[in-house]
Amino acid sequence: MTLERILYYGDNLDILKDHIKTESVDLIYLDPPFNSNVNYNVIFKNKDEKESSAQIQAFADTWKCNAESIETYYKLKKTPGKIADTIVGFYHILGQSSMMAYLIMMAIRLIELKRVLKKTGSLYLHCDPTASHYLKIMLDSLFGPENFRNEVIWKRTFAHNDPKRFGSIHDTLLFYTKSDDYLWNTEYLPYDESYINNFFKYNDTFGRYRVVILTAPGTTKSGDSGKPWKGIDPSKIGRHWAVPRIKSLPKYFKIPKNWETFSIQQKLDELDQQKVIYWPKKVGGTPGIKKYLDESLGTLFQDIIDDIPPLSAQSKERVGYPTQKPLTLLERIIKASSNEGDVILDPFCGCGTAIVAAEKLKRRWLGIDVTCLATSLLEFRMHEEFCKRITVIGVPQNKEEAQILFDKNPFQFEAWAVSRIKGIHPNQKQVGDKGIDGQGWIGPKSQYKIYVSVKGGKNLTPQMLRDLFGTIKRDGAHAGVLLTLHTPTKGMKLEAMSYGYMESSLSLEYPKIQIFTIEDYFEGKLVKLPENIQL
Repeated sequence: MTLERILYYGDNLDILKDHIKTESVDLIYLDPPFNSNVNYNVIFKNKDEKESSAQIQAFADTWKCNAESIETYYKLKKTPGKIADTIVGFYHILGQSSMMAYLIMMAIRLIELKRVLKKTGSLYLHCDPTASHYLKIMLDSLFGPENFRNEVIWKRTFAHNDPKRFGSIHDTLLFYTKSDDYLWNTEYLPYDESYINNFFKYNDTFGRYRVVILTAPGTTKSGDSGKPWKGIDPSKIGRHWAVPRIKSLPKYFKIPKNWETFSIQQKLDELDQQKVIYWPKKVGGTPGIKKYLDESLGTLFQDIIDDIPPLSAQSKERVGYPTQKPLTLLERIIKASSNEGDVILDPFCGCGTAIVAAEKLKRRWLGIDVTCLATSLLEFRMHEEFCKRITVIGVPQNKEEAQILFDKNPFQFEAWAVSRIKGIHPNQKQVGDKGIDGQGWIGPKSQYKIYVSVKGGKNLTPQMLRDLFGTIKRDGAHAGVLLTLHTPTKGMKLEAMSYGYMESSLSLEYPKIQIFTIEDYFEGKLVKLPENIQL
């Protein structure tokens, strides 16, 4: 299969093994669970754009060393390379703990991720201090410590009041490459105002500039760089002359013929004659080279990122996903370690920020997630931000595949079915939900509360509609949809019609209760709701 903008639903270990070729990916970014012992919920908004009590668990970041973990551990023990020794060492230290279960889960997947990464490729593992020290050792054993490039620190939040310890406010990105021959694009951060005011203190006819010292540490016993110039001997202070490269000189500097044959002192004379050299007012002070603000690229990106704030509750980027990262952070990583047309892989894509950044930067991409909720969120993001429909492998493409998903996991089927309607989100409760599997505020100014009930079984009756209408009436909702996998009976259709219509603010009528089938969805039909948009 061509690697071109594909989203996979399923276990990333299976997807990596079955669908992604060896050495086919240029850049891997993964933001896996952190073993934080927390259940993360997706938070939805109510009609006032405030967080509501309606939530659904996105994923459980809790781990147990069960039979599957132990079986995988013994497989890892037989794996060629140092990873086997690393896992055995971890087991001696951690035993059958939750951390050990987490590391086993990560190890078996990192082996596959290394396989699919090109020799020129890079991997960024986003984690926090909970397990970063173990993960770094694991990555050292897989990629080799010589291929460790950076531990990048991202200040992910503001001050924390953590009891009896320093406030925990950062995440870690472990940056590894597969070899020394890896892609790197140098990126710069614009100078902030305080830096400009502190360093670019001088002005002349060519603009604002700062002064860079014209010498470098160390003395030279031979050559021109250690000889005096205009009465200044740099060797007396343990330094030597350091004439900048031509590309570092101001644009107005006219390069003389045979410049490369000049001695150091001749080059300094020429620089001085063309007013490139700054002389301090203090007699005998060491001269410097002028560096102009309008010719400066900025500050090189450093391994501490404190200029990208976390997403606020009011941020337009937010889609409600609990561990959503800022788009700017992913753009920085993708720009530094890939080029246009390269393939980006995110095997724990969640709400898909890495995928959105890759699309925006004209990269190809592959995303994987184990929940229908995450894949649906990304589908809507791509539709809204780029007006694109994407290929999703693993979610139903027809009624027969929808039946397979229902038989395999009814709750994932419900989440997928509900998410076919924009603005409707699944309920957190999987039992005791009184027949309501999804709800949301839609229409102009999100003023209509809509309930959705999903029925995957074949035994469909009019009583299901009566139950739905009763709950709508009790809760003060405006309308409801019975979403079915199989064809409803004639009696059900008549029952739905008997509830009449709700009138919207646009003077349009919509059924108070309607039946919508999965087959209707695949035929491209729309649920009749105000401002309804479907994938």
